[in-house]
Amino acid sequence: MKGRMMTENFKQMAQRMGIVAAVAGLLTAGPGVLAARSEQAPPTPGEVKRSMASDEMKQAQREEEERDREEEVRDREQEKKDQEEERTERLQELYDDGRKALDDGQYGLAAKKFTELYQLKGPQADAALYWLAYAENKQGKREAALATIADLKKSYAQSRWTKDAAALEMEVRQNSGQKPNPDALGDEDLKLLALQGIMNNNPEQGVASVEKVLNGPASPAVKSKALFVLAQSGSPQAFEVLGKIAQGQGNPELQRKAVEYLGTFGGKRAAQTLAGVYTSTNDPSIRRAVIRSYMLSGDREQLLALAKNEKNEDLKREAIRTLGLTGGKSELQQLYQSDSSTEAKKEILQALFLAGDSQKLGQVAVDEKNPELRRAAIRNMGLMGGREPELQAIYAKETDRGVKEEILNAYFLGGNASGLVAVAKSEKDPELKKKAVEKLALMNSKEGNDYLMELLQK
Repeated sequence: MKGRMMTENFKQMAQRMGIVAAVAGLLTAGPGVLAARSEQAPPTPGEVKRSMASDEMKQAQREEEERDREEEVRDREQEKKDQEEERTERLQELYDDGRKALDDGQYGLAAKKFTELYQLKGPQADAALYWLAYAENKQGKREAALATIADLKKSYAQSRWTKDAAALEMEVRQNSGQKPNPDALGDEDLKLLALQGIMNNNPEQGVASVEKVLNGPASPAVKSKALFVLAQSGSPQAFEVLGKIAQGQGNPELQRKAVEYLGTFGGKRAAQTLAGVYTSTNDPSIRRAVIRSYMLSGDREQLLALAKNEKNEDLKREAIRTLGLTGGKSELQQLYQSDSSTEAKKEILQALFLAGDSQKLGQVAVDEKNPELRRAAIRNMGLMGGREPELQAIYAKETDRGVKEEILNAYFLGGNASGLVAVAKSEKDPELKKKAVEKLALMNSKEGNDYLMELLQK
């Protein structure tokens, strides 16, 4: 008897649950499902409204999930780029630190830096081996230096450092008491003084003497100083030799220095030589040196051409930034109109900030359809002071919450307490109002503090 009662109760409960489930299904069903119901039971207006609202919520949720996925992809790509950039910076830092240690006579520290650089197997690995051997020789570690040179010859047979390594090997063997080298260099400082004197007294003969040193067995340190002596001349003959070194007649470090010195020459001829160097090499470090030379010579025309046509994203960004550093406002404005990449346009907006073009940034902040680019423009406006009247006008009519928050950040970065106070007083959205007050609390400005006191007295 008790078992039958429990069965009946269970059936009744199941029926009630079925009814509830049916009602729940009705409330979450789409308009198509409701329309398919029996004509004898048409959906009520409330049911239709709830169904449409449910569909809209689902669609909004799908769109939000899609945006989140896209943002995750962008974040991963940016993280990868950041890691690559950090690695490149670390490699260059090790190289620069090692060279400085050599110049300071700290050969043990230099050996440590170049060993670490070599172990990272970056593009400077062959240079690291050469300078490691150089440092080992200076420390009197002849066998270690010879082993390092052998490693360089074996692992990087096509390296442009092998010629300098061969000269260093001859020096090491001579210092080891082996067969003396009749062409061994004498005192380096005296030789450089002699070169400088010849260059001053007889430039033509001086250029020939420097070229002989550059093509001979002298150490890279001596060659670097000789190249500097040559660059001071400014004569057509000196330019010819610099052009040869810039085009790769020497090790990469010497080539980068020659490229840099060409930038100080300036003029159409130097620009043509640099353009030829850029197109003839695939070495990013040499191409960066060319870009820096364009900055030294103020050659915006060449920088604009690189910013438009360079396929390597890192080099393209560097050309854009350099345009900003040279004050290339019109070139950057032209580039912004012609480039379709969002990432490139963000870089251009940063360059416009470097160039001090607040007018163009304000125009982008008002007219740009892409919210991400508008936010980037506003952010840079904040870095320039955050007091532009465009920001007030944009905030007043803006519906995009992200853009509004960026304007608040711009006010904060620019120290614009009056803008934040105006928002805090007029904003109806409690979250945005709170953000404005939070920023005022961090600024310690008189106007901001006065408003904070008003809030306390309410």
